[in-house]
Amino acid sequence: MVKLNRIYTRTGDDGTTGLVDGSRVAKDDARLIAIGDVDEANSAIGIAAAALDGPVAAALTRIQNDMFDLGADLATPGSDFAPSEMVLRIVPAQVARLEREIDGMNDHLPPLTSFILPGGSAGAAALHLARATVRRAERAAVAAGAGINPAALAYLNRLSDFLFVAARAVNQGDAGDVLWRPGATRGD
Repeated sequence: MVKLNRIYTRTGDDGTTGLVDGSRVAKDDARLIAIGDVDEANSAIGIAAAALDGPVAAALTRIQNDMFDLGADLATPGSDFAPSEMVLRIVPAQVARLEREIDGMNDHLPPLTSFILPGGSAGAAALHLARATVRRAERAAVAAGAGINPAALAYLNRLSDFLFVAARAVNQGDAGDVLWRPGATRGD
């Protein structure tokens, strides 16, 4: 259980921060950049959840919890990716759950006939922004290199797919997908 009595510690004033194992790294370390991008993605998911209700909003709230677990996973150096009572790791079952949810939403959507623009309803637009932010977090996690849990990378990859399909599902309940029309505005 986390207990924070005081928010500031002053230990990071020298430009470093602590990892789960107690080691300290520079705040511009590739691992820390990935952790920051995961935090930003989690915030974008929170904005999308606030704009929605129903099953998608409930799934996003659960995903936000997963994202905290993912941040803890990234903050845990080493090559043993097995979770334990004291070590949080993303596990393949979390990736499989996202896949089941994607398939469940996608079963009710028409096939894509064009690329779609990241918009539509406010909720769908927020989901698209969260998707793009998760993609950046995924790139940062890949750039962090060795010592990153493969299940964490798979989770980020699948999460962006989930957010894309969720945006389509939300738009289907509203005005439908906003289709890209290649070259349509060249004459404007």
